[in-house]
Amino acid sequence: MKNNEPIISVRGLEARYGEKVILSDIDLDIFPGQLTVILGSSGCGKTTMLKAITRLVEPTKGSIKYWGEEITEMDENHFQKVLKKVGMLFQGGALLNSLNVFENIAIPLELHTHLSPTLIERIIRVKLSLVKLGDVMHLMPSELSGGMKKRVALARAIVLDPKILFCDEPSAGIDPLTSSHLDELLLELKRKLNMTIVVVTHELASIHRIADRIIFLENGQLIFQGDLAAAKKARIPSIDTFFRSGRYD
Repeated sequence: MKNNEPIISVRGLEARYGEKVILSDIDLDIFPGQLTVILGSSGCGKTTMLKAITRLVEPTKGSIKYWGEEITEMDENHFQKVLKKVGMLFQGGALLNSLNVFENIAIPLELHTHLSPTLIERIIRVKLSLVKLGDVMHLMPSELSGGMKKRVALARAIVLDPKILFCDEPSAGIDPLTSSHLDELLLELKRKLNMTIVVVTHELASIHRIADRIIFLENGQLIFQGDLAAAKKARIPSIDTFFRSGRYD
């Protein structure tokens, strides 16, 4: 696939919770090797967007293609093969408190591979090194700081060497310095692993540090997609307000 062809292409996407329409008529493209940031006020549909394009929430209308393949009509076995190429960093990290660091990171490897315990341990050590964590494999989540939990969750998200990484509010619950370090880590993963990354965030400083492209949602509709410079010149009131004040209103 050429870099000017989207790795993910969404057309006419609609998502509902019951009768309530959360996303309507969404068209967007995610390009390989880029870090795309999804922006918008609380409740505008950012997290639902991530869930819809990974089928954690089934869209009610529309087309979603990964590498040119329509995923909305895939059977479960075929879709699981696609999902092996996708990593997800959930808001809050979503570590299992009853499992130690090693056991948390091992979950995808145990579910999707038949690797030996020795090889699994070797892979986990490599991933922990990538996220700048040392000898923490036997610690419990309760023994980790907020920033360390995010890094462990990130190591789990990349343990199967995904081509695409989705991150839902990675800076939530951590201080600005730790957030800055996490941004640097995402950029390093993009560069070293040629990973395509999609981040939901509302942190203005983070957006300036990491975004190649931005997608701006408002009231469940996409009002802008393009690079940061174009966004600032778009003369869309809500976008102007956000870049001026870091707020949506």
